[in-house]
Amino acid sequence: MKVKGDKSDVSEKRPYLMNCFFIVGPTAVGKSELAAEVAQRLGAEVVSADAFQIYRGLDLLTAKPDRATLAKAPHHLIDAVPLSEEMNAEKYRAMAGRIIAGDKPVIVVGGTGLYVKALTHGLAKLPGADAKLREKLERATNEELWRSLCALDPAGAEKIDGQNRRRLIRAVEVCLLTGKPFSSQRIEWNQSLPENGLLLSRERIELYARINQRVEEMFAAGVIEEVRAKKNLGPTAEKTLGLREIRALLAGKISQAECIAKIQQLTRRYAKRQLTWFRRQTNFAPLNLSAHRNSEAVEFISQSASRVLARG
Repeated sequence: MKVKGDKSDVSEKRPYLMNCFFIVGPTAVGKSELAAEVAQRLGAEVVSADAFQIYRGLDLLTAKPDRATLAKAPHHLIDAVPLSEEMNAEKYRAMAGRIIAGDKPVIVVGGTGLYVKALTHGLAKLPGADAKLREKLERATNEELWRSLCALDPAGAEKIDGQNRRRLIRAVEVCLLTGKPFSSQRIEWNQSLPENGLLLSRERIELYARINQRVEEMFAAGVIEEVRAKKNLGPTAEKTLGLREIRALLAGKISQAECIAKIQQLTRRYAKRQLTWFRRQTNFAPLNLSAHRNSEAVEFISQSASRVLARG
């Protein structure tokens, strides 16, 4: 008899977990560098789970790993699709699945929770977009969409960010197309096994300082010109954090100092949401990097990952 959460049950339903180790956490926590070092030690390959680093271009704005980091181990799903292409969790799962199906052990690293969960838990089978309905919903304000979702799916509305327009539209769309609450149509996800991954964090003051510094370095490296040169972005790439603010700067609507401060603030808020999401939606063991030297963290993660990958 198999018990919910039993390892044999999980390996049957989610074969990805057999040769994968997950390193997740908020932006600027140091995931990419640690994952590359661990992969180098273990002879593994790295699969990125980042909704924006998957695009070719906007390297500075999306804080892609530098060449030295990428050289430590084979990396996948960075610079993989053009900026004009729309991406979602289903497309990501298909792309990542083809890589993970190989013989090499894999370190999955990233901060896009839905991409990680698409691998660890699978995806619900929901209806595709309806062009006419989508057009109507696009004309609604966030407040109107929120009121509609509260009426159609009160339980689901409690779990969706009222400012996340894309998710609001999709949730209302699914409710209207199926006649059922969006939240009731999600598959029953088991929790991730704690030993199959780590949730990295840092003390808040340290993480926020790292975020602020990263944004300043991004501007010093030429992110303004990078954004100025990019045209024809698709609907997913258009949501890249900081893009709207730099465009406002280019249009003369705000100063560079205001732009930097705004992006720092938005990034800090994003990091907070990421941590909250991973703590609620996964069961990965926590690792506070503020309590460890880099070498200690690499050693600990390597040992944790090697135990998991050895089973695969």
